[in-house]
Amino acid sequence: MRDEQAELGVIGSRYRWLVAVVLVVMILLGIRFATLQMIDHDLYASRAEDNRIKLQALPPNRGLILDRHGQVLAENLPAYRLVIVPERTEVLTETLDELSALVEVSSSERERFERQRQRSRRFEAVTLKTNLDEEQVSRLAIHRHRLPGVEIEPYLTRHYPHGPELAHVIGYVGRIDQRDLQRLPVERYRGTTHVGKTGIEHQYESVLHGHPGLERVETNAQGRVLRVLERSAPEPGENLSLTIDLSLQQAAVEALGDHAGAVVLLDVASGDVLALVSQPGFDPNLFVHGIRSNTYNALLSDRHRPLFNRFLSGAYEPGSTIKPFLSLAGLETGAVTPNTQVFSGGHFQLPGHSRRYRDWRRGGHGWVDLEAALAESVNVYYYQLAVELGIDQIARELALFGFGRATGLDLPGESDGVLPTRSWKRAVFNEPWFPGETVITGIGQGFVVVTPLQLAHATAALAGRGRTAAPTLVGNTEPVQMVAHGAAHWDAVFDGMAAVVHGDSGTARAIADMLPTQIAGKTGTAQVFGRPNDDQERALLDEDALPEQLRNHALFMGFAPLHEPRIALSVVVEHGGGGASVAAPVAAQVMARALELGY
Repeated sequence: MRDEQAELGVIGSRYRWLVAVVLVVMILLGIRFATLQMIDHDLYASRAEDNRIKLQALPPNRGLILDRHGQVLAENLPAYRLVIVPERTEVLTETLDELSALVEVSSSERERFERQRQRSRRFEAVTLKTNLDEEQVSRLAIHRHRLPGVEIEPYLTRHYPHGPELAHVIGYVGRIDQRDLQRLPVERYRGTTHVGKTGIEHQYESVLHGHPGLERVETNAQGRVLRVLERSAPEPGENLSLTIDLSLQQAAVEALGDHAGAVVLLDVASGDVLALVSQPGFDPNLFVHGIRSNTYNALLSDRHRPLFNRFLSGAYEPGSTIKPFLSLAGLETGAVTPNTQVFSGGHFQLPGHSRRYRDWRRGGHGWVDLEAALAESVNVYYYQLAVELGIDQIARELALFGFGRATGLDLPGESDGVLPTRSWKRAVFNEPWFPGETVITGIGQGFVVVTPLQLAHATAALAGRGRTAAPTLVGNTEPVQMVAHGAAHWDAVFDGMAAVVHGDSGTARAIADMLPTQIAGKTGTAQVFGRPNDDQERALLDEDALPEQLRNHALFMGFAPLHEPRIALSVVVEHGGGGASVAAPVAAQVMARALELGY
């Protein structure tokens, strides 16, 4: 028998539970709706707006780099890139194959495209190839009707119109990599693809880059742009004017010719760098869009080292170009006077030692005073002077002229060179200083190492009678009195350096006719490998017959005009042989051009 009363009780109980559950759910939903509509309304309204409104960065145009007369050294030129919109492409692999038949697409370009495509939405354009030439653009335009989803986009690319002539000064830009991302401010580089990697491009990146602009755009749920709501234009980078004179830079490159080496030309009073050459150079345009691995490897394996910055990081023994500075030290300390006579019989020996330190002229120069010693570059004179001064006094004098430390030029990567002292040798080699090392320091050999930039800066200080400004490529530096010596001492050294070029027996007398006015100069030769001490063995060595890599480096330093110096210069010709025969003519051509231009 059915118990209707019991069944009704069970149904009523279930109904009450159902009603209670429904009521609880309704109350919870009401609370949630109230929270969304009243308490959290602003938060979710903002999130909805963020999903609808996007900010897109607009990269700025990079500033130009100009020489001191406004000649363009680095510019931005219109270029074209090939992009693909995957969403509009029927079969992507077939499209890529077809494009590869029309324009050369390297494996690295294709790999980069695939990486970018995977990070992008299907409706976003992905770059396949940049820097298309006119022929490639024309070929693609002809076949564009059968390549849906393929577009050719214009953009601005960095270009260096003078290529290798200024590569080590200007440097180059390249694609931003992971290391760049770690050091660059993210907000300022949104939308930017390239950054300065070397040279001025790197040193003044913050000036040249500018500030990005922004677009506020409305998008749909998939992120597709529907319309632009607001736009703030990017602020282009500042143009940068260098102290370089393009015509002098080109004159220095032409004067060096096929030789590897460096030329540095400075304004004595202001420190302005007028020419700054490292030869051979390289084409910086190769690096802008990513250099091919085989091209880069060819540059790395080139025995002339085109990527190496010689004026900034080259390490060379100064050779006899150090002699004017030692002359000043000798005059200032009283070790010699302008009239002190020293006999050169062809070699020098320390008392109690058997080793002979040769003069460059067999049989010597006879009796010479300071002027003749500088003019003829008499080694014996400076061997003896170095011994009388001692390494401590030599180091103090050279330090006053800036040897052994960077000049502070506004380029990255400058070397300090080496100014040897007793403490330096103990720290580096854990050995004492030997008397023979003082002897060879007197002619700029041994441990002394300078960069062409250091030598030019020291020459400028010499030309300014101790006063000059630090070298600079951008802006101004204040002149300072680096060295204080007696006027008569400066005069004596100037007379000796003038006799180097204009004296009857000067080592660089052959260039006198190339110059429009009197200058002061000093030749130098830096040994690449040790020569035998024995005169008979030495006679068998013919410099021209040696392999190029074993020939001496040729140096020249000088300033002009003689009596009112305005420019100072250093030249290094790697494996050039002799400073008088190779480096001096290079210097004469550059100086003559500078004087012709009114410097």
